[in-house]
Amino acid sequence: MDSGFPAEDIAPIAILMDELRSEDVQLRLNAIHSLPTIALALGPDRAREELIPFLQDSVDDEDEVLLALAEELGRNFEEYVGGKEFAHTLLGPLENLSAVEETLVRDKAAESIAKIAIILSQAQVEEYYIPLLKRLSQGEWFTSRTSSAALYPAVYAKVSPNIQDDLRKGFAALGSDDTPMVRRAAAKWLGPLLGPFAQQHLLSDGLPIYRRLQSDDQDSVRLLTVEDLIILAQRLSPAEVKEQLLKQIRHSIGDKSWRVRYMAANHFNELAEAVGVELVREELIGQYVQLLKDNEAEVRTAAAGQIPGFSKLLDKEVILARIVPCVRDLSQDSSQHVRAALANQISGLAPLLSKEPTIEHLLPLFLHLLKDDFPEVRLNIISKLETVNSVIGIEFLSESLLPAIVELAEDKSWRVRQAIIEYIPLLANQLGKPFFDEQLGNLCMSWLGDTVYSIREAATINLKKLTEVFGVEWARIAIVPKVMGMGQHPNYLFRMTTVQAITTITPSLSLEIVRTEIIGPLLLLANDPIPNIRFNVAKSLEVLASTFNTSREGAEFVQQNVVPALEQQKNDQDADVRYFATRALQKAHHVSEL
Repeated sequence: MDSGFPAEDIAPIAILMDELRSEDVQLRLNAIHSLPTIALALGPDRAREELIPFLQDSVDDEDEVLLALAEELGRNFEEYVGGKEFAHTLLGPLENLSAVEETLVRDKAAESIAKIAIILSQAQVEEYYIPLLKRLSQGEWFTSRTSSAALYPAVYAKVSPNIQDDLRKGFAALGSDDTPMVRRAAAKWLGPLLGPFAQQHLLSDGLPIYRRLQSDDQDSVRLLTVEDLIILAQRLSPAEVKEQLLKQIRHSIGDKSWRVRYMAANHFNELAEAVGVELVREELIGQYVQLLKDNEAEVRTAAAGQIPGFSKLLDKEVILARIVPCVRDLSQDSSQHVRAALANQISGLAPLLSKEPTIEHLLPLFLHLLKDDFPEVRLNIISKLETVNSVIGIEFLSESLLPAIVELAEDKSWRVRQAIIEYIPLLANQLGKPFFDEQLGNLCMSWLGDTVYSIREAATINLKKLTEVFGVEWARIAIVPKVMGMGQHPNYLFRMTTVQAITTITPSLSLEIVRTEIIGPLLLLANDPIPNIRFNVAKSLEVLASTFNTSREGAEFVQQNVVPALEQQKNDQDADVRYFATRALQKAHHVSEL
């Protein structure tokens, strides 16, 4: 491999080492990012003997530089020091970084050490990694002990049973450390460490560590044990879970700190799946109802997000008796965030309940949430109506929910109007042409005159999608005359919408419709007094040219109608019109040449 440096000239390396000592932080950062280049130039031997000790001795005082160093050493840096058999040499600088004060640096250093652990042989792990782990675990400062917790899972499966015993004892000591930050790190990394535990060690060592952390006096420690609980439950049989973990499950769900209850609510489905159906029915239904009725809005929000997933584990009768009453209460909740979370999930109950119970119990709640004051609640209901439709059918949906949808289509919040517009093609597909024309046709056209540009734009895209749903012939009768009629409107915004609608829907129309219905009024607008409309006409003509120039008949149409109009616009007094006309002409000629 050519390093790019003559062997006798190591001046660039000296310069880079000077930069690492520079007072300018940016220079030091650049030097850190150039470490692979330095190492490559030095060669593996000198990189190990000179560069790594230099990095180990020169711990910077700038967190940004230390973070960059921790990151670089974890990016396959072993390639520059002689490969996997020398990867352990990188542990020295990273050990120093694992003990600094800044959390981000320590976390990145621990992450890089764990990456290196993967490529170390068992002999290297036992000779170099385990002593490092012991030094950090027994460090005087809590910073090194905190970092050490992340390093246990990476090597547990790689070492001999005797060393595994030591690792379990070392981790247990972290779990009962005097410093909350260390116990927090132990709670965070206990889950990944439990994965490779043998079954007997799970009960003899894993459970006691978990129980100690789960009963910690700091809620910031307890909340991290919820994920450990799930991993333990997944590894144990339902009978063992009932015997060994039931008390802890109750404690976590009923914890005095809302943050712990929030974590329990947020992971409730995973917990329910891990403990098994029997325990869910005996114990967890009551606990879940308790979370849905929690006095903290954040907990209720998290619990509401788990409704369909948890209900899948229950019988229909139980859902109706225990879950639906809570859902009814949540739909009236004082917190808009709870109602929004519920609106996002409530439709997932419909397939579990089947048609009649959905119509009786859920439909009134959908209607109530559709009329909520908070836009996000309405939005979440609208976006999930398809699930409900598949259960109760379009007839019931249209009778009960359509009036509410029409009401929302005129909502004062433009985002709600936009959400309805985006939902219309889906609704159209389900309602069918006659029903759609009767109920929603005029509504779709009224959006073209909306005061908000985003609504007018969404309305034109909506017309294109409707054309794809109902076909070109429907568009000729239902859409084109109304769109072209707006081209004569005295307000220029309506005329502009006509041009933009033509640009959007033309690719979905036939040449015949464009020739008979569209090109005439469009060419009239090419002479509109407003320059914005004229250059949008040029854009529209460009789309026409690229859409229809592919057939002989289409090419003739473009040459006879589009090109002359663009030639005229090319000499327009407005610079933008001239620019877009010229661009459209180039496109027209380019496509015809192809």
